[in-house]
Amino acid sequence: MYSTIKLLIIQLRPKQWTKNLLIFAALLFSFEKINITTFLDTLLGFFLFSFISGCVYILNDYVDREADRNHPTKKNRPMASGALNPYVALTFGGFLLFASLIISYFQNPLFTVLLIVYFALNVAYSFILKHVVIIDIMVIAAGFVLRAIAGGLVIHVPFTPWFLICTMLLSLFLAIGKRRHELFLLENDKGTHRKVLEKYSFPLLDQLNSIVTTATIISYSLFTFTSGRTIHLMWTIPLVIYGIFRYLYLIHIENKGGSPDKVLFEDKPILVTVILYVVSVVFILAFFE
Repeated sequence: MYSTIKLLIIQLRPKQWTKNLLIFAALLFSFEKINITTFLDTLLGFFLFSFISGCVYILNDYVDREADRNHPTKKNRPMASGALNPYVALTFGGFLLFASLIISYFQNPLFTVLLIVYFALNVAYSFILKHVVIIDIMVIAAGFVLRAIAGGLVIHVPFTPWFLICTMLLSLFLAIGKRRHELFLLENDKGTHRKVLEKYSFPLLDQLNSIVTTATIISYSLFTFTSGRTIHLMWTIPLVIYGIFRYLYLIHIENKGGSPDKVLFEDKPILVTVILYVVSVVFILAFFE
């Protein structure tokens, strides 16, 4: 029993929950609303979104368990390795999904709708959309945008179009990097794990990343000037540029980028940049707005 519970927790991939920290972005940029209530609401939203994303991981791993056995690292996942009964995992996921949606309804009914949309989108991704070139990347990016919107819903604050555009572009940047890393790992046998990789090439992904990188930097710069917040947010632009350039370095020189959450904690320059960015935004909004 203990080993099964441990495997179920691993199956939820808590190490990847760092992606859901994006929910805190709305609270960060709504500095005047930060208090114990909004923090706890955001924290609860973070865990609920993490549980829903965990249910998605369960479904993904169930669907991909045969293909994952051919992947150099994914073959060690609980279902792919055979350590966890797939049907036990599905039952657990169904219960967790239902409980999370019920709790989210009492927080904000719109948040519940968003969680349903997120789950449905990822189910469609698992069965169909992950096989459609370009669309697969856009669906991954859409998941990050939904996280950003969720952060506003749980504390009942509106979000600006520029904020969502920046989130979407940065998410596309990370999704393209993820595909490029997968292509690198499986370059000589790319169709055996993910069929859609056969339709990608390094030149195509590099061109897409060039477009998205440029658009991200320009959009964030415009956001700092036109978001209605203090103009002093412009001082965070160099941190954003460095963070993006550092990630490009990791993608092209060190052949990383498959797991943005791992890069965040394993690459000290990226981690320091993120910390400095958060501290800078808090300081600027606290003293210059």
